[in-house]
Amino acid sequence: MPMPLPAALGKAVKEFRKKAGLSQDALAAAAKVHRTYIPQLEAGRINITILSLEKIARALGLTAGELLTAAEKK
Repeated sequence: MPMPLPAALGKAVKEFRKKAGLSQDALAAAAKVHRTYIPQLEAGRINITILSLEKIARALGLTAGELLTAAEKK
């Protein structure tokens, strides 16, 4: 059974963040979201908005589509 999308997206964000060598706080600052947002997202506890998805993807050097595609493969 596939992983629920919020959990899969959180896992994908965490993997890309670590590959980029960023802390959760650094990613939050780069994406201009609250510093507590990234840990909640990575844990799959929140539903991300399209705007936040775009900000986080760009901060990771990705498109929103690339990030979602990676999550859907989980």
